[in-house]
Amino acid sequence: MFKLLTKEKKARRGTFETVHGTVQTPVFMNVGTSAAIKGAVSALDLKEVGCQVELSNTYHLHIRPGDEIIRDLGGLHKFMNWDRPILTDSGGFQVFSLAQLRKIKEAGVTFQSHVDGRKIFMGPEESMRIQSNLASTIAMAFDECIENPAPREYVEQSAARTARWLERCKAELARLNAQEGTINPQQLLFGINQGGTYDDIRVQHMQEIAKLDLPGYAIGGLAVGESAETMYHIIETVEPHMPEDRPRYLMGVGTPANILEAVWRGVDFFDCVITSRNARHGSLFTSKGYMHILNQKFERDPLPIDPDCGCPACQHFSRAYIRHLLKAGEMLGLRLCVLHNLYFYNHMMEEIRTAIEEQRYEAYKNWAVEQYMRKI
Repeated sequence: MFKLLTKEKKARRGTFETVHGTVQTPVFMNVGTSAAIKGAVSALDLKEVGCQVELSNTYHLHIRPGDEIIRDLGGLHKFMNWDRPILTDSGGFQVFSLAQLRKIKEAGVTFQSHVDGRKIFMGPEESMRIQSNLASTIAMAFDECIENPAPREYVEQSAARTARWLERCKAELARLNAQEGTINPQQLLFGINQGGTYDDIRVQHMQEIAKLDLPGYAIGGLAVGESAETMYHIIETVEPHMPEDRPRYLMGVGTPANILEAVWRGVDFFDCVITSRNARHGSLFTSKGYMHILNQKFERDPLPIDPDCGCPACQHFSRAYIRHLLKAGEMLGLRLCVLHNLYFYNHMMEEIRTAIEEQRYEAYKNWAVEQYMRKI
């Protein structure tokens, strides 16, 4: 399924074939938590801004409208009118972020819904059944995401439990894929490496889960409070033990600089809410650096957000107009800003892939980190 086309040192250029189409890697997955990108952006818009993979949230879709409703309507692809790959996270991060509302046992986790307070139980089997109902292209394993730093003894216990949970996820998804009536019997399972900021626990856990021969592997539990340098160190520590012929996914990351540096260290898949979240507050990424469009200096600015950008916002509207929309509380302002940031990220990934193909990625990375993180 994964084909490595070329490398520049650790940076990898590849393709990942799925039942819903081929993904060109490295790739940034656009986050549509509840089957929609926040900011009034539809699946049709995603194609216009170059999205390859959409990511939705297992926990939120289980809460509402309910995964069984989505199953009865033909699965997530039909529900949101998206025919390209979808990755669903396991719900683990959301479950474990509800720290005061949850109780962890070997079987799984009991917690309260953030919507109505009702008690919910989720374990590996439940997560797989929900994701099978959603019929996503890639299902993520159910894991425990701990905060950094955490006591070593607890991290050891948590990583061991996550490994046991992964075996249960694999067995349950295989059972579900073999059932008659399963919407996507070719659903893929990605395992998740955990271990906090402890090098030896990370390596041991990665070596253990690699034996399960899964279609892909993720590095989880990062971008949760540790420094960028610590995150890069963990990637460098884990990467040599990740199967070279499978895609590597760094969960929840991140800024343009984070992505550029992680690609240099051998990562293929990324996702982060920063694109749409920052956009909704007027923080925009451009080829000249990042800008806060609500600043007064843009009040009379007739230029597009980025004169070199091909997104729908930059092709048709000025900074002054978009700033006015945000100030006036008009939804169109949010929509245009989100479309711009999504386009920027997807276009940056195209630049990354081309640079690796042409064996000039190191020079491109050094230039882009400085350029894209500059404040306008």
